[in-house]
Amino acid sequence: MNPHRIGRPPSADPKGFAMRIRLTSSERQKLESCSNALGKTKADIIRQGIEQIFQELARHDPLD
Repeated sequence: MNPHRIGRPPSADPKGFAMRIRLTSSERQKLESCSNALGKTKADIIRQGIEQIFQELARHDPLD
């Protein structure tokens, strides 16, 4: 048996949570458009949106 692991190396920050969301047709089209324009996955676009809103909230009301 090969002592070396086969496959992708483990991530330093694994994504261990999955979520399911419901979107309107318009929201879905906007997400698809952003994904295509930026060459990013839809999940990456959503993560970026979360980070931007979090940073905006932190600027207006610093979080503990």
